[in-house]
Amino acid sequence: MLSKTLSNMIRNNIQTYTMILALVFIWVLFGFLTDWIFFSPRNLSNLFRQMTIVSFLSIGMVMVIVTGNIDLSVGSCVGLVSAITAWLQAIFLPPLFEQYLPGMSMLSQGGIITVITIFFGLCVGGLIGVIQGSVIAYLGVPAFIVTLGGMLIFRGGVLGITQGKTIVPIEDSFRLIAQGYLPKNLGWILGALAILYLFFWLFYNRKQKMSYGINVRPFGVDLAQTMFFSAIILVFVYVMNNYRGIPNPVLLMVFVALLFTYITQNTRLGRYAYALGGNAEATRLSGVNTKANVFQVFVLMGLLTGVSGIVLTGYVAAGTTSGGVNYELEAIAACVIGGTSLMGGSGSIAGALVGSLIMASLLNGMSVMNMPAFWQFIIRGLVLVLAVYMDVATKRRRS
Repeated sequence: MLSKTLSNMIRNNIQTYTMILALVFIWVLFGFLTDWIFFSPRNLSNLFRQMTIVSFLSIGMVMVIVTGNIDLSVGSCVGLVSAITAWLQAIFLPPLFEQYLPGMSMLSQGGIITVITIFFGLCVGGLIGVIQGSVIAYLGVPAFIVTLGGMLIFRGGVLGITQGKTIVPIEDSFRLIAQGYLPKNLGWILGALAILYLFFWLFYNRKQKMSYGINVRPFGVDLAQTMFFSAIILVFVYVMNNYRGIPNPVLLMVFVALLFTYITQNTRLGRYAYALGGNAEATRLSGVNTKANVFQVFVLMGLLTGVSGIVLTGYVAAGTTSGGVNYELEAIAACVIGGTSLMGGSGSIAGALVGSLIMASLLNGMSVMNMPAFWQFIIRGLVLVLAVYMDVATKRRRS
């Protein structure tokens, strides 16, 4: 019974396990080629921080691709949000506070400016999602064309706001969003709470399934899986605390990933998105408002570009003309590597995060090796093509 259960798990999740094995292989290879510098706490902390900006985009891109659409504008949207937030931080808001609130302390002023900047950054991203989603869903213009045009328009907006210059300075409180670290003790507490939740979910989920007469896997299999993920959490917190602690953007990425995992698996919006990508006409005939579903997905995508743009500004501590360049390709590649089908109907948030980690690991490892830039582009392109081939081959085998 146990061997049959394990065999079915492997067969049903072969692509997921293949990704994990590929990630392990990449890490071991780079560890060997860099005299294990790749596994130093400092480098791993930088690796996870680097993957966060694209991860926000890949999380939203999963839902977009699942519906059978594409968004080529996310990189330029991130650049635009980054430029606007930097402009608010460095140019627009400080003179207003000095003029109308001259007695306010610098610390209080910086905190309020940061809150206002975050609010406007999210509003800009959400507005972009509303506009593009409306044109795609209600005017019937193909997403490829709308977002391609958006990519050019928003890139022009970046150049217009920055005037071809880097915008500085950025408030210290704003930089903490991407450059700060969680206190080490708090990191251990959050890790312990996460492990307790995993075990709570293990028993709660099994009890719910049995109450509805649904077959459950052997307890030993579920327990081993829970203990495996608990061990990963402990190792992650230990390694991060060996440097400076868990990076703030990584914690934000985990929160966003859990939120969107819930949306995709436990809400009508998420389930309808998968149905729409699987068979649009059947979904429409079933009474689902497919236009509203597509619109909502693009609004969420826009909000995530706002989050990514805010984190990017905090990460580089500036607004730059090149902010967000090629991020759309990175996000799409992460989704595809993570098992999201470009035909729509299938994909997962967890897979997209693994795909983002693979892409970030390749870039980080090759940078540590001082590999020439042209080889970095070639290797990442080959990995993307290989991932698509594996997706096609897997679907052909199943059919």
